[in-house]
Amino acid sequence: MVLLSSTVLRLETSRMSMPATPSNPTPAGDDRNLVAVDPTTATTFEDKVGLFWKNNRNVVIVLCVLVVLALAAKEVWQYFARQKELEVEKAYVAATTPEQLKSFAATHEDYALGGIAHLRMADDAYKAGKSTDAVTEYDKAIAALKSGPLVARAQLGRALAKIQAGKTAEGQADLKKLADDTNQLKAVRTESAYHLTSLAVDAGNATDAQKYVEQLMQLDATSPWTQRAMAIRATMPAQASNPTPPVSAAAPASKGPAAGGAKKETGSPAVQVKIPGK
Repeated sequence: MVLLSSTVLRLETSRMSMPATPSNPTPAGDDRNLVAVDPTTATTFEDKVGLFWKNNRNVVIVLCVLVVLALAAKEVWQYFARQKELEVEKAYVAATTPEQLKSFAATHEDYALGGIAHLRMADDAYKAGKSTDAVTEYDKAIAALKSGPLVARAQLGRALAKIQAGKTAEGQADLKKLADDTNQLKAVRTESAYHLTSLAVDAGNATDAQKYVEQLMQLDATSPWTQRAMAIRATMPAQASNPTPPVSAAAPASKGPAAGGAKKETGSPAVQVKIPGK
C-alpha cells in the first residue's frame, strides 16, 4: 500500500513538472517558412510586394530621390523667375523718357513688357508722322507679345501706319483681314471696319462705304464706331453713290476730270488717316 502511494506520488510529481504545451509548436500543415520565396513560389500579395522591394529597392530609392530633387528644382526656378519678373516690372516703371523706354525695349525683347514698350513707341511714332518707324515698332511689338488683345491692337496700328506711309492697298488689306476675322475681338473688328469706311468715303467710293457700314451694323449696331461710320457715310454727296458714271455711246470716256469734279485715280487714292482710337 505504501509502495503504491509512493508510485502514484512520483507520477503526479512528474506530470506536474511537464509544460502544458510544447515550447515551439509547429501547426500541422504550416510549412510557409520552410520554402524560400521566389517568383515561382510567391502567391500572396504580401510575398509579391516583399519580393519586388528586395529586387528593386535601390532603383525605387533613386527614383524617389530624383522626384524630390525635380520638385525642389522647379520651386527654385519659379522663385527666381518671379524675382526676375519683379525686376523687369520695376525697370519698365522706371522708363519714363523715350530714351529709357527704347533702352528697356531693346534689352527685354523676350518679355511681354518689352512688347508693350515697342507698342508705346510705335504709337508715338505714328502720331509724330514717322510711319516707317511706326511700322517697325509695331512689328517688334507683335513679335514680342505673340498673342492676346494687344497683338490685335498692334496689328491695327500697323495697318494705319502703312496707309500713312502711302501703302494704302497693303494697309486696307490688313484692315479687311482684321474686320473679317471671326476669332478677333469685336472691338477690333468694329474699329477696323470704321477705318475702312472712312477710307472709302475719302476716296469717294460710296459702294464700299455702304458695304462697311452694313458690316458694322451686323457686328454691333450700338457701337460708337458704327455710329461714326454712319455719320461720315451720310456726308457723301448724292452723285458719289455711283463714282464711275456710265459712258454713253455718243460720248467717249473722258480722260480728264470725272463727273462731279473727281479726278481719275492713277495710283493710291488720297486718304485722311485716322489715329487709332480717335
